[in-house]
Amino acid sequence: MTETVSILGGTGNLGFGLAVRLGLAGYAVCVGSRDAERAEEAAGRAADLVPGAAFAGHTNADAVGAADRLVVLTVPFASQVATLKGIADHWRPGQVALDATVPLATAAGGRPTQLLQPWQGSAAQQARAGIPAEVGLVSGLHTISAASLLDLEHGLDQDTLLCGDDRAAKALVAEVLDGIDGLRTVDAGPLAASRLVEGITPLLIGINIRHRTHAGIRLTNLGGPRR
Repeated sequence: MTETVSILGGTGNLGFGLAVRLGLAGYAVCVGSRDAERAEEAAGRAADLVPGAAFAGHTNADAVGAADRLVVLTVPFASQVATLKGIADHWRPGQVALDATVPLATAAGGRPTQLLQPWQGSAAQQARAGIPAEVGLVSGLHTISAASLLDLEHGLDQDTLLCGDDRAAKALVAEVLDGIDGLRTVDAGPLAASRLVEGITPLLIGINIRHRTHAGIRLTNLGGPRR
């Protein structure tokens, strides 16, 4: 049976692009949203882009329940806490959350090239406070642009840095994401290191604005060829 991965905030650019890529990688994808109709519409668009792949649309809470093992959180920083409160009773022990949230200053009227500082230290550590202890948490995908994900004619040719304190949870996230064409996962250390990784996002945004591109990151001398 095909494994289902759920993406909360899957109607947004990053979440939708990830849904399409995971569909191409052979996963069934549940697109989550605050609005079930928007989720269903996004699932239909994804199915048009990846014929033969399985997509469904549900509310964020129902999407958590639909996931076999992995739930990806791709909501804006301003919505992160409210989203986690809304799904708090829907997690199952043993599930893993992958948090892609970045505390961009746009959440407080600032620029996308600036970063806020959550009192917990990072958006991922803020997420940890809102997710049950029996659910693993990993942060990642901070340097992958939605435009690159939706450029289906090309592999990504990028790395994504994973931070987390649970080895088994990181291994699961790596298993899923390494299935995406051209994407390689790199263990970047404990969850506390997400404060540093999240800071790369506004830096890349500034670079991409100046150079009118969608650059990501690649690390050298690590081995593990990208497909």
